[in-house]
Amino acid sequence: MRYLVVRTENLTKFFGHCRGVEDLTIGVEPGQVYGVLGPQGAGKSTLLRLLMDLIRPTRGHALVLGMDVHHQKAAIQRRVGYLPAEFGFVRGGTVGSLLHGLAMLRGGQTWQAAQGLAERFNLDLATPIATLGALQTQKIGLIQAFMHHPDLVVLDEPTRHLDQDAQDVFFRLVSEVRAEGGAVLFTSSVLCEMERVCDQVAVLHHGHLLAVERGVQLRARALRKVEMRFAGPVSADVFCRLPNLEQVRLEDNKLRCLLSGDPDPLLKAASQFRVMDILSQQPTLEEVYRSYYGVGAYAA
Repeated sequence: MRYLVVRTENLTKFFGHCRGVEDLTIGVEPGQVYGVLGPQGAGKSTLLRLLMDLIRPTRGHALVLGMDVHHQKAAIQRRVGYLPAEFGFVRGGTVGSLLHGLAMLRGGQTWQAAQGLAERFNLDLATPIATLGALQTQKIGLIQAFMHHPDLVVLDEPTRHLDQDAQDVFFRLVSEVRAEGGAVLFTSSVLCEMERVCDQVAVLHHGHLLAVERGVQLRARALRKVEMRFAGPVSADVFCRLPNLEQVRLEDNKLRCLLSGDPDPLLKAASQFRVMDILSQQPTLEEVYRSYYGVGAYAA
């Protein structure tokens, strides 16, 4: 049996009659960035809490770093960086004193790393904890997860509350962990985050595993809602012939369509005409689930 950083076998958790996850079997390779995609209620947080032994499974089994998540919990925690969905701490002192205290709990050797991460996130160590907003709180949560150079980083909705600059820092950190041979497991309800950095993605739907996708496959068929406005009339036939366009609609001088994957054929077809404006949007998670998997993301 090959070594996996995370291995689950038929992992199941029910809360009374409500399903958290059921018969979930996944495996995270060393040096891999593994995403878990799904809307609220899909079971993402339940999975991570099971892996961190914060709740016990109804049935099934999970190993983290080759160790049983319950019986070897302490050893796992020393080697894992974890950010829960709701990260909190005592509201006293400064950012610096909080991070220093967390570094001391890990032997003190991570304080310099914590300082460096705070600088990268543009987080002032002198800021009073009592004044922090959601953005700064999430930055601290990420710093404490990465600061001790863990073998595995487990993150629940890590980009929640982050602005664009902080998101860029986060994704660079993820790439650095992978380059150093570590693994990252993180959840999101935003497909473009999965496309951006993940090697594999587990797609959850009401606690069930719909699919495990390779990141390169997701990027190759990435969905975009595209709207183009032209200077004059254009022929719909030019665009209807393109194999990676769906829902093609032409109203007056405006083209609307759903683009899957490579935009180059669409751009070449549009170059025959004078383009006045282009708008590209990510589809909703509901649209992604229906287009890729034939189910409604939020359907009962």
